[in-house]
Amino acid sequence: MGSRGTLKLLACEVLQFLALATPLLVVLQRFAGVVARAKQQSDSPADASTSYWLIVAAGVAYVTSIALLLWLPLKYLVFLKRRSLSPHRKWRPVALAYVILSTLPCFSLLIASAEVQVMNSMRYDCFDELPVSLVLFSLICIDIVERLRHCRLTGQANELDRDADIPTLSHLEQVTPVITTATGPAAAATLPVGGAEQNGGRVLRPGAANGTIAGLSVGGADPRARPFGQIPVASPHPSPASSIATATRLPPPYSGPLRLLLASDLRADEFGHALLFWLDTAELLRCGGAPAIFFSRWVFPLYICGFLSCLRLVLTPCCPLQAPLGVLLQDLPFLLLRGALLGSFGRVSPLLYLLKNLLVVLAYIYFNFMTKMRIFNTQRMF
Repeated sequence: MGSRGTLKLLACEVLQFLALATPLLVVLQRFAGVVARAKQQSDSPADASTSYWLIVAAGVAYVTSIALLLWLPLKYLVFLKRRSLSPHRKWRPVALAYVILSTLPCFSLLIASAEVQVMNSMRYDCFDELPVSLVLFSLICIDIVERLRHCRLTGQANELDRDADIPTLSHLEQVTPVITTATGPAAAATLPVGGAEQNGGRVLRPGAANGTIAGLSVGGADPRARPFGQIPVASPHPSPASSIATATRLPPPYSGPLRLLLASDLRADEFGHALLFWLDTAELLRCGGAPAIFFSRWVFPLYICGFLSCLRLVLTPCCPLQAPLGVLLQDLPFLLLRGALLGSFGRVSPLLYLLKNLLVVLAYIYFNFMTKMRIFNTQRMF
């Protein structure tokens, strides 16, 4: 068991280090090629080879330095304090270091490559496919490793032992109505309208005399009919007994001839969630590979917005800040940028992504702010 855990740990660490170093080396090599081509077109073509190898050597030295001075000490501190920090931590220190040490230099080199080519009146490389795809693929690998680090990679998933970083509603408890019977003939008549009255050693809440407690029906029928029965409520601190009892109340799995179509595993789902998490960012950076955009001033806001979107990797999926920061760091900047690109260059990006950003921003504003207004704060169906 210990050897399997060690092999899994080594595999995760090697994969994360490759995701850190590979995009940097590839982008630096392409940037060195751009500088060498610019030197060949200038008055000093003999310095092209020297400039190329100097940039490549600087890239290797940078990767080695950050690995020895920053990456390895950070890994040591994270694993040293993982037991005391993991229950309360809602952010990823390793992901933050990756975004700062790898993603930010890569995007900076892409912008610098565009400026070098514009200043020398050349269009040699747009960095349209391999570098940008490699940077995003490395981000996805880091995200998947952080999601599945504490999950078992062998055997079937245990529904009662899920990782805390994966947001699920696994513990459900039904609300049991408590019927309080008042003693005495005048108990219901003497109950004040807006308060509670102690009678028989119990406290009657407002509305308990007519069979309702805090808007929920106790003795009679609920005026708001629920066709699906009682509403399950998530327990903030579920006990093991309630978890096991809840699991035993789940319906048995389907065992018919189509049971293969219902196969589902939480670990496999996380791969799809991680890919969908970066789909919008990948489409925006794909637009930056178009020559009309890459060799214009629009390359600056495009890669800046892309980097802001990459900062979402720092938060865990269950962090409460994931939704508001997703709107502020991705959907709202992407909406403004895509609208400006649509007006300047036409349909360089599918309208589906523009509509997606618009709907997400409007839904966030409406359900979080406008529903608190009196005109929208109503208990009616619509």
